[in-house]
Amino acid sequence: MNHSLLAPDEPSPVSVENEHGRSKFILVCDHAGRALPRSVGDLGLSEEDRHAHIAWDIGAAGVARRLARKLDAVLFLQHYSRLVIDCNRPLEAKDSIPETTGGVNVPGNQALRAEERAARAREIFSPYHDRVRKEIEARGGKPYCFVSVHSFTPVLYGERRRFHAGVLYHDDTRLAAPLLEELRSDRDLVVGDNEPYRASPQTDYSIIEHAQKRGMPYVELEVRQDLIAEPEGQERWAERLMQAILRAAERAGI
Repeated sequence: MNHSLLAPDEPSPVSVENEHGRSKFILVCDHAGRALPRSVGDLGLSEEDRHAHIAWDIGAAGVARRLARKLDAVLFLQHYSRLVIDCNRPLEAKDSIPETTGGVNVPGNQALRAEERAARAREIFSPYHDRVRKEIEARGGKPYCFVSVHSFTPVLYGERRRFHAGVLYHDDTRLAAPLLEELRSDRDLVVGDNEPYRASPQTDYSIIEHAQKRGMPYVELEVRQDLIAEPEGQERWAERLMQAILRAAERAGI
């Protein structure tokens, strides 16, 4: 008998917004929420830790929702905390279910049985990514642009990060390169080129699985959390990103 993670009355891990969006863009927000299934309790963490960046990408969902509306794009949001399972990591990654993250031990993730790990993959990771695949396959091979929305902390290990945002990519720069130029045209912004994180197949599952493997252009966006913690900042950044993405896509002919 399979170990069960989610009770029948608990929410689905994935929600779809602007499902009938007509543009070529597909948006995802892998770390949109910080919900914990009742079966895992509080994972042995304090309330402060369960609300912090180690649990979710603060402000990312608000930016993603606004950006999806502005682009008339479908958006997929994953609502369970990355502390349960990280939907932007391959299942075989060591930090797919983190035992320690950001210098914080996660007691509820230590010494998990194989069936407990399998339940998290089966009930959260797989339904989320399967729903994204369903959308892609429903397009019948038509070209699309894939955009993944994330956020990062303004301070890491006591040091202030200088970036306002980052443009991440792996091997395909068709969208990322012109987008980086467009964002950097605002001289008041410091925009990282594969910074503050460097995208890779080991750390950035969504863009690899849903775009690069299919030969489709993509970008992973990172915005600093203090800039998008409130609705006003989310709206400002969504508008900025929308304009830059459209110009970049036009320049790239995609």
